[in-house]
Amino acid sequence: PAPSGAGKKRAGRDLRAAIGVGLGLGAVILASLFFYKPVFLGVIVVAVVVGLWELASRLRERKNIRVPLVPLALGGAAMTIAGYVRGTEGAWVAMALTALAVLAWRMTQPAADYLRDVTAGLFAAFYVPFLATFVALMLAADDGPKRVLTFLILTVVSDTGAYAVGWRFGRRKLAPRISPGKTREGLIGAVTFAMVAGALCTQFLIEGGSWWQGLLLGLAVAVSATLGDLGESMMKRDLGIKDMGTLLPGHGGIMDRLDSLLPTAPVVWLLLVIFVGAG
Repeated sequence: PAPSGAGKKRAGRDLRAAIGVGLGLGAVILASLFFYKPVFLGVIVVAVVVGLWELASRLRERKNIRVPLVPLALGGAAMTIAGYVRGTEGAWVAMALTALAVLAWRMTQPAADYLRDVTAGLFAAFYVPFLATFVALMLAADDGPKRVLTFLILTVVSDTGAYAVGWRFGRRKLAPRISPGKTREGLIGAVTFAMVAGALCTQFLIEGGSWWQGLLLGLAVAVSATLGDLGESMMKRDLGIKDMGTLLPGHGGIMDRLDSLLPTAPVVWLLLVIFVGAG
């Protein structure tokens, strides 16, 4: 007989909790996205700050790397808001000032491991808030909520397609040394699902968009989302952990939900600007 509770768990996660938390997060995101843009901007800032805290905590616990969290959190929030208010120019200026703040803040501590700590801090500034700023850039467009919704749908659909097809038909490993659960068949599922969703989203959600543009957008999202997932898997393997945090039951931490979203944001922003303009 199957062990008790096996029907509701897979890969060590409580699927009921994961589904419940996922639905709750989706409801909050959609409500804030279409209610008032600044509210959703606040959601992005909160996700950035919590993600930075999770990443900094794991680096300190597992590698004794002490990234300057205060300037990172303040700079990350400023970066996101500047991108929304002042566009790409504001985002780059805020990124540069954040980098300077990280360098200066770490000077208040002993010189030992200075280069290691500030290098990790600069990486964290780029990986979390700077990439998240592209979501704010999409949001700032006249049809911003629809662009952000398209970005979220395609990323989620890509992940879902990879999981569903990989679970049912997966045989050949995609990157066994990084993420043994990922398969080439799953990647094909991600590409197929994302391309179909992309064609539908650009045709019916994005003003001036065409279905063929959505096919290209979906293909790009499937690739970037997969690379983002593999990249965070590589980091977690190096740190010797399964999840970046425990904030979200059934999911891990905020960073475990942002792994596919962060690298996909600049890709979607750029392609939408090329296809239909900045809005």
